[in-house]
Amino acid sequence: MNEIRDLIIGIDIGKEYTQICYYDRKAEEGRSLSMKVGASQYEAPGCICYRTDHGDYCVGWKQSILPGKRRIMIGNIYDICQKEEKIQVAGEEKEPAELLAHFLRGILKFLGIQDIVKNTRCLCITSPELSTLQVRNYQKACSLTGFSREKYMLMDYGESFYYYALGQKRETWNRSVGWYAFAGDTVTFRKLTINGSSRPVLVKLEDPVSTKLEPEEEIRDVEFYRFISKTLGKELFSSVQITGEGFDQQWAQQSVKLLCHQGRKVFYGNNLFAKGACIAGKDRLEDKKLKGYRYLSDSLVTADVGMDMRVMGSPAYYPLIESGSNWYECSASCELILDDTSELVFVVSIPEETEKKRVAMALEGLPKRPNRTSRLSLTLKYVSPRDCEITVEDLGFGEMYPSSGKIWRELVRWDEQEERKQA
Repeated sequence: MNEIRDLIIGIDIGKEYTQICYYDRKAEEGRSLSMKVGASQYEAPGCICYRTDHGDYCVGWKQSILPGKRRIMIGNIYDICQKEEKIQVAGEEKEPAELLAHFLRGILKFLGIQDIVKNTRCLCITSPELSTLQVRNYQKACSLTGFSREKYMLMDYGESFYYYALGQKRETWNRSVGWYAFAGDTVTFRKLTINGSSRPVLVKLEDPVSTKLEPEEEIRDVEFYRFISKTLGKELFSSVQITGEGFDQQWAQQSVKLLCHQGRKVFYGNNLFAKGACIAGKDRLEDKKLKGYRYLSDSLVTADVGMDMRVMGSPAYYPLIESGSNWYECSASCELILDDTSELVFVVSIPEETEKKRVAMALEGLPKRPNRTSRLSLTLKYVSPRDCEITVEDLGFGEMYPSSGKIWRELVRWDEQEERKQA
């Protein structure tokens, strides 16, 4: 590889296999790394193994050898991170995040870079989907590996597909983009639509449609042909992407002809998601070519949250959470001084609602002090797609009014809050 610093790395942690790539600035594209020495093998089993003779962990193709007396096969890292129960490893209990941290260190060694954390600008991890528990394990693992919150990002396959598709030449996505995902005998179709008349431009993956194909090749080709006819119809598509195991041009003779009809460009490969993660890091941190676009997904935060304050002596609206980001990327913190009140009032804007909501949080047990001598630390952090955790800490006011140590926590769903009535 020709990059040694300011690396942008994409890691695809799939249900069975893992891939890694880096962004090649000279070629302006993501480059997949082989995970098997001397071969063009870009996928490796997603298992992690513990070597008792070395006291360390092994990932990639080395661990896929049948374990012997000195090896303990722990399991598939994707499945491990779906749980919160600790796992026994050589007589010790390990949290899923600890094992993922070891897994990440092992995968990152394939880059061959000394002090990988220092020389990385962004690590982007993508998986088929991201549950609340997965996000928590992934975030903790990145922290244990040494990556600060500003140095990593998470996304699901849908968002990776969005970045990959729009990271290609414009003629491949100026209309809709089709996506066929194979998983053995099952194929799933999704359509990426782009609403160019809106500002920002809204991009959405429509709900999936699936079918099961027969294993016999001639019948399989006929059934896939029918599925293509049903899903693509007469609509104009700029391109079609095919991913997963189960597709082969050898049996898809008639299907491929239909896919290529009307000049559609058709691409097949299994490194799309890792490359999409790379492109996401490059675009968000450097290029910002997609700044005027918004990818709509179920993980997006839809509410704008702020407070009316006095900033530098003048009344002003102070934004805390802005809509349009994934919930696991949304957090905010600030310090404030209370002015003739014992509660916090948040101003909330919900799409398609003309009136702003005012949501109050009472600070019961707040020490009685003279006005403007109660300094608070305020933190907002989303813990699921809809749940936002508010944490408030009493900081006191210098030596005259020391902190009481009180902490208030509240879990809110902004879209379910009733507007606070003003006196």
